[in-house]
Amino acid sequence: MQTNLAPEYRNTPDGLAAEAILRKCVHCGFCTATCPSYQILGDELDGPRGRIYLMKQVLEGAQPTRKTQLHLDRCLTCRNCETTCPSGVDYGHLIDIGRRLVDAKVARPAGEKALRWALKEGIPSPLFGPAMKMGQLVRPLLPTALQNKVPAPQDAGVLPERTHARKVLMLSGCAQPAMAPNINSATVRVLDAAGIQAVVAPKAGCCGAVKFHLNDQEGGKAQMRANIDAWWPWVESGQVEVIVMNVSGCGVTVKEYGHLLQDDSSYADKARRISALTRDLSELLPTITEALLESRPDLAQTVAARAPTLAFHPPCTLQHGQRLKGGIEQHLGSLGFNIRTARDEAHLCCGSAGTYSVLNPDVAYPLRDRKLGHLSELQADVIVSANIGCITHLQSGTSTPVRHWVEVLDQALR
Repeated sequence: MQTNLAPEYRNTPDGLAAEAILRKCVHCGFCTATCPSYQILGDELDGPRGRIYLMKQVLEGAQPTRKTQLHLDRCLTCRNCETTCPSGVDYGHLIDIGRRLVDAKVARPAGEKALRWALKEGIPSPLFGPAMKMGQLVRPLLPTALQNKVPAPQDAGVLPERTHARKVLMLSGCAQPAMAPNINSATVRVLDAAGIQAVVAPKAGCCGAVKFHLNDQEGGKAQMRANIDAWWPWVESGQVEVIVMNVSGCGVTVKEYGHLLQDDSSYADKARRISALTRDLSELLPTITEALLESRPDLAQTVAARAPTLAFHPPCTLQHGQRLKGGIEQHLGSLGFNIRTARDEAHLCCGSAGTYSVLNPDVAYPLRDRKLGHLSELQADVIVSANIGCITHLQSGTSTPVRHWVEVLDQALR
């Protein structure tokens, strides 16, 4: 795609990065066929190709409008288009640039601005946990829209006290400890059973994704730097093997620290190192599986006889953002689980997408129901996923339990 950048963007970091991405696009439209927002809305401008045209126009000097902003907002940033694109267009990074440039020129309505502020400041806040507990106490009295975002209280169980020579850092996250604390506890117990100790750096907090994707990109980067500072003594001393993420949305973000902080002279090298060390929890499954089967040779037979049938929903941040496919199904299968993936549209987003389901319910809920329709065909006892947002969003539309896969594995081991 030929571009002619406006003088204000020419030779700027944003302009140069966007131009390099735009030049890869050949207008083929393959991305449109796999775009979830286009599937629901049917508007060319609500697909990747249309949004690329809009961003190109802005970069070439056209004045963006509220309509431009809305079309960019309605992108779920699922990155399915990147998996589909034959030309390697880095759409995820392009839309980060486009949203920043458009928001700098288009004012948002006061109500929308307030909601976005509340989300970006509230979810990573230390007050989010107490607020969630209060919401759980009065959950039956809440409107349905709020009930959907307030899961029932969960018992986190007991943490192991053993220490191991093998250690990994684990990010607790911001929303997950309040919404589903058993996911972190189950992760610690499963790793312990495999002879690996999970260590949490006390000063590590939100991965930065919430603020960054609500266009407080500098606020998000500040959180990224804080995490790097919290982890660095462990990394520099070589005390940990890797940094483990049990939220695929956090994982894809931390794996991009090196890109997002590449122009920060104080943090660029450290950020690249952190990204290189980051692993989704599923990437440790081969090691976990081997250790469990070695210590408990009858485990697979026991699991096969007793465990529930599982329907697996692969989050977009796992299959498109991190390009991790098939590992969870393969290794849980080796451990005796009967785990199935939807025959249709397993690649398509469930509509959660971080805060997207709050800001764009007209797209998010049809996508949820579409996803649950395909999963229900599998007639499973439990739906499993790998991202707290997907789990909460899907659970709001079904009576079938929706859990993190590590919780189901932890339960089987106990």
